[in-house]
Amino acid sequence: MDGGPVRIGLIGCGNVSRQYLLNIAGRPGLVVVACADIVPESALSVSREFGIQQVCTVDQLLAHPHVDLVLNLTLPIVHAAISLRALDAGKHVYSEKPFALSVEDARSILELARERGLQVGCAPDTFMGVGIRACAELIQLGELGTLVAANAFMMNAGPERFHPSPEFLYRQGAGPLLDIGPYYATALVELLGPVARVGSLGSTTRSVRTILSGDRAGTSFPVETPTHIVSLLQFGSGALGTLVTSFDVAHTRTPRLEIHGTEGSIVASAANSWAGPVLLKRAGDDDFVEIPLDPTVPDGGYLGMGLVEMASAVRHGRAPVASGERALHVLEVLVAILDSTSSGGSFADIHSSPATRSGARQDAR
Repeated sequence: MDGGPVRIGLIGCGNVSRQYLLNIAGRPGLVVVACADIVPESALSVSREFGIQQVCTVDQLLAHPHVDLVLNLTLPIVHAAISLRALDAGKHVYSEKPFALSVEDARSILELARERGLQVGCAPDTFMGVGIRACAELIQLGELGTLVAANAFMMNAGPERFHPSPEFLYRQGAGPLLDIGPYYATALVELLGPVARVGSLGSTTRSVRTILSGDRAGTSFPVETPTHIVSLLQFGSGALGTLVTSFDVAHTRTPRLEIHGTEGSIVASAANSWAGPVLLKRAGDDDFVEIPLDPTVPDGGYLGMGLVEMASAVRHGRAPVASGERALHVLEVLVAILDSTSSGGSFADIHSSPATRSGARQDAR
């Protein structure tokens, strides 16, 4: 590319789009030039709020001559279709998680990107925040010795407590595993390396849920996916991990993320957080100590820093840190976990193996 900014076309103007647009506003190297949504009023509202020049149909945006990169914030069930259409139109793509709903679709996205000489990136980008980066640096410095185990827990009573339209979070492609699990799986892969094998058990405690907030409070809807899943992960290094994702529990005080080695242990914040605290206890220490975090990153990071970094990657002709290859591996892990719950806990091998422990580049500031 030339020295100008990467021009972004936004597809999907729902709740999360506003957070992206707030966070990337004014960041150097990219500009949002057009937006589209299957509900035209949503795109018009977003364009007015954020000063986006053009409101388009999806077809118009994909054909737009001044869109370099499509920001795909559509519903999970159409993530793959929109990403494939954008690549076919000659656009780079950054997608919200999950990357796709099947490993086959994810592979098709990467194959088409390679054929067209385009870049693909995917959320989550929380592993680029100062919290997970600090954990990675401690591991790289040998503070934990040989990695032994990890525990990751995401357990709450479900998004209907606060989300005005939570139905899609209980459909295929979501649930606690595919909605929040990508944050935790991505963090674990970043810290412990690729996953080699998984097995799991799951349950659906309630077949019907009720919206508890907003104008639609009291509306009930069906649940179409497991809502409590307990998984075991074996990493290529030999370390073992436990991942629990649930929308079925009232409360928990379980640490959200722990990494253990022969010489020390880390307790970190939730994997869907960009910041800390990060606590370290070395063998022989009396207690955990809090590790200083990079003070130059405001609030530890932000939703969209992966997109900002990808814009820099596109300008400089390199792969993004929050890459499609990483997203494929995470998706393969999560799909294998879901398949294991359906088969009563049988273990499955994971075949993809992305580069990890990259150290998030500071271009995303």
